[in-house]
Amino acid sequence: MTPGARVAAAIEVLERIRAGEPAEKALTNWARTARYAGSKDRAALRDHVFSVLRCWRSCAAWGGGEDGRALMLGSLRLQGIDADTVFTGEGHAPAPLTEVERVLAVPDATAVRDLPDWLWERFEASLGANAEAAVEALRVRAPIMLRVNARRATRAAAQARLASEGIVAQPVKIARHALQVIDGERKITTSQCYAEGWVELQDGSSQAAMEALELPDGARVLDYCAGGGGKVLALAARVTGAFFAHDAAPQRMRDLPVRAARAGVDVGLLTQPEGEFDLVLCDAPCSGSGTWRRTPEAKWALTPERLEELTRLQLRILSEAAPLVAPAGRLVYATCSVLKEENQDVIARFASENPEWTVRDMQHWPISETGDGFFLSQLSRVC
Repeated sequence: MTPGARVAAAIEVLERIRAGEPAEKALTNWARTARYAGSKDRAALRDHVFSVLRCWRSCAAWGGGEDGRALMLGSLRLQGIDADTVFTGEGHAPAPLTEVERVLAVPDATAVRDLPDWLWERFEASLGANAEAAVEALRVRAPIMLRVNARRATRAAAQARLASEGIVAQPVKIARHALQVIDGERKITTSQCYAEGWVELQDGSSQAAMEALELPDGARVLDYCAGGGGKVLALAARVTGAFFAHDAAPQRMRDLPVRAARAGVDVGLLTQPEGEFDLVLCDAPCSGSGTWRRTPEAKWALTPERLEELTRLQLRILSEAAPLVAPAGRLVYATCSVLKEENQDVIARFASENPEWTVRDMQHWPISETGDGFFLSQLSRVC
């Protein structure tokens, strides 16, 4: 496909998204009807679409509207690309620019913020002077991060093996076993290094948060909101112990046994957790505001009502998980959100309603070049 044809395809997909189709579904459905498109075409299309989703308001301002054509016009201008070289009308490229499109005024950059107005108020209240930087960070692509499985290899050995398979990765300071992929990212999941459990895809902040948890040998650990199980795998890679995973939607854990076997660890799946655990991790469902580089649709879909629902759910999860903690154990609460309502406020309310629990610490990781926004708090029973 030519660059123009890829832009035309992006316009089509964006129109489907505007009509209510989820981005991933819209991309998949387009690919099914475009058998001629190669892997590089599909990758370029995805990049176009997600660039717009991250910067919807800016693209609309620079393109003069919110239809697919205007959004792609705005996206090209934001990237410094001469739109006349793409909108040619030749082959499968979009029709040439109209005179109106060609003379669109350049918007005031300070007047366009790629975040819903109501959310900007929450970002300011949560992050203060760092709010603007966080919003700006969400406009660019997220880093591709790997966690080296210490049970299989050292970071240096994994880096060398990845390089031999055409994947260039470099050590970063955010976590002891973290590598940032700078080239060859599309080869990761088909590499032998990945297939043999040397590395797992895991965000840098998430890795750092799991490293912050004290975990003695022999501990019984429960990941109460496990999802795909990335965090319990990271914990199991550190020490010997008994590791378990639970999720309210068990189907989310369907790949966990295969991933655990690949990593060389044992993780038991529990439908109804019973007994006592030395550490219970509640990586609670949240807005995901710290990860919106990866899921940009979510920042436009979130509503104040949904945010309130999430905070009630988060508090309920903590209350459900607390009885599973052994007397001297720890209750750990985590989110990939930067919003105070989902983090400090939830912990404060739980501690207020459950005076037998005390907050040991709270840690934050900002949206950065090597990690998503992340929050972690550890609680223990009052002696």
